[in-house]
Amino acid sequence: MESRVKVAMEKHSKGYNCAQAVVCAYCDLFGIKEEDAFKMSEGFGAGMGNMNGPCGALTAVYILAGLKKSSGSIENGITKAKTYKDVSEIGDEFVDMNQTMICRELKGLDGNGVRRTCSGCVEDAAKLVEKYLID
Repeated sequence: MESRVKVAMEKHSKGYNCAQAVVCAYCDLFGIKEEDAFKMSEGFGAGMGNMNGPCGALTAVYILAGLKKSSGSIENGITKAKTYKDVSEIGDEFVDMNQTMICRELKGLDGNGVRRTCSGCVEDAAKLVEKYLID
């Protein structure tokens, strides 16, 4: 598969929020229509609905991880522990790259300077999708 990092970044530059840009860049690979991906990820932008909490771009990777790794069945919930482990690894790598996964800290709203721009977070998240979730 050709890298879609630039696709995610282009979507972000066209007005998709950070979560939408990442989910929509890869949604077809996970069996989701782009319109549905756009809708389901809309509330996660700007750190969970503009609350500057957990990074929306990183949360988008978690959404895709669930789509890839979950059994999709409560009766067959054996995938949950593995999904949690994988999501934790992805989150740890994002923090290693950017010092934090909290939007307000990434954007420098905590008074400690910008650690990573939103477009940079989209780029990093897309790279993590390709590293961990694309075969």
